[in-house]
Amino acid sequence: MSSSETSFSRNWRYGNILLLVAVYIWSAVNPADHAVWWVEMASVLAISALLLLSSRWFRFSNTSYAIVSLWLIMHSIGAHYTFEKVPFDWITNAFGFERNHYDRVAHFVIGINAFLFAEFAYRKDWLRTPLLAATGGLITVMAMSAAWEIIEWLYAAMDGGEVGAAFLGSQGDIWDAQKDMLADTLGALLGAGLFLALHHVVSPAKNSSNTATLTPSEA
Repeated sequence: MSSSETSFSRNWRYGNILLLVAVYIWSAVNPADHAVWWVEMASVLAISALLLLSSRWFRFSNTSYAIVSLWLIMHSIGAHYTFEKVPFDWITNAFGFERNHYDRVAHFVIGINAFLFAEFAYRKDWLRTPLLAATGGLITVMAMSAAWEIIEWLYAAMDGGEVGAAFLGSQGDIWDAQKDMLADTLGALLGAGLFLALHHVVSPAKNSSNTATLTPSEA
């Protein structure tokens, strides 16, 4: 990788961090419900800290960081308004929906992070072919989706109030959990497919060292 490519990759990551910080600050200013904001943002802040700290020993490609950042931004927006009240009327009205589907779109974006899980498993040699890694990424997302729906249900049941209901965000749909999991899975299929396409077309180098070397196509 040339010095110009290294500089671009580094500057992109710094710019991405600044964007996320700006979104988090915006999200925290006068949210619709402070209690809901903290509940929703707990996972966002934890994942952000994990990615930042882990970059010292494992650096994902910029593609992976872009995908996870898109979800972090969408979740921060949902935390600010609460997911069922995010201004998403243009989609709701255009398709004649009876509910706000912003949360469905966010779940789809979550699923695309199958790319990130596949990349990690592949470069760490846990799954040694792109197909196995992509399959592992898909399965990981599906498992995490099921776990998240259980967490939402448990929190809503224990809280028993408006905060729990807002966190659950079912909007009266008895099949909300199943539909969310389907959205996650469809996104995961896209993420896994993207991983396969990139790795079969450009054949990027696999490196599990602390400062993994990335090809220009992944920068």
